Amino acid sequence: MFGTHSRAARSTSRVPRRLSPTALLALLTALLLALTACGGSDGDEEAAASSSSADGFPVTVTADNGEVTIDERPEAIVSMSPTATEMLYAIGAGDQVAAVDSNSDYPADVPTTDLASFTPNAEAIVGYDPDLVVLSDDINGIVGSLEALDVPVLLLGAAAELDDTYAQLELLGEATGHAEEAADTVAEVQDRIEAAVASVSSDVTGLSVYHELDPSLYTADSSTYIGSIYSLFGLENIADGAPDPSGGYPQLSAEFVVEQAPDIIVLADVQCCGESAETVAQRPAFDTVPAVTEQRIIEADDDVVSRWGPRVADFAELVAEVLQG
Repeated sequence: MFGTHSRAARSTSRVPRRLSPTALLALLTALLLALTACGGSDGDEEAAASSSSADGFPVTVTADNGEVTIDERPEAIVSMSPTATEMLYAIGAGDQVAAVDSNSDYPADVPTTDLASFTPNAEAIVGYDPDLVVLSDDINGIVGSLEALDVPVLLLGAAAELDDTYAQLELLGEATGHAEEAADTVAEVQDRIEAAVASVSSDVTGLSVYHELDPSLYTADSSTYIGSIYSLFGLENIADGAPDPSGGYPQLSAEFVVEQAPDIIVLADVQCCGESAETVAQRPAFDTVPAVTEQRIIEADDDVVSRWGPRVADFAELVAEVLQG
């Protein structure tokens, strides 16, 4: 047995030298095909990797709910924030928006639904099969509920200053694959606001302003996003002297407003509540207020002067127009 096994081993080692020319050619051909296939596989993998990095995904961004990784360019975004909706469309991501909440009404062609941003429901949102959800408030733990369903969520709360608006635009640009468009949008908004401020004479510095959020005289002081716009023009906000600051949004009395004698009144309760220059003038004692006597009452679009999105430039231009006389 042992001898037979040795002869077999030696015989096997000599087989290659006894291959016919035809068999040898076939063997060489097979080896070449195998090597080519391996090379092609490596090339395909490199091409795939190159394609993945070319579109910028996956990306990791930091929102109010922490770091969020988005594996692929989102194609079914649900926006539960009117401001976020405006931002998404401004940066060119509108085609990726599948649904928006019932309060999102700008631009005109947004896919408005009955989703309620004030009473959000995870199951209703997931019904739109989103690959990204954007919210401005974590009401009833909606962020955690969506994350538990493996839905990427970006929580982008209300801005406290203009820089927050710019940061959110840039973050959404990165998260949706529109970083360049977002940068362009930020630059455009900044340029328009700077031009609006520059168009106004320095003589307006020190004029006082009253910003009305609703007929019950809730307002916004200089510590808020709204108030920061007036500060750009050097205006004095009468709400800064409110007895109760209430986190930047105090409720004033009619007597207080009349006593402060604001030079400018901005009404952010026109659409919601029907307020106007005429209704303000009819209020008791308001006919003595400089803003009324000098006709410096701005009947604003409630949404434009309340949302912290790209239309803040419209807000600044509106103020500039009144200050120009």
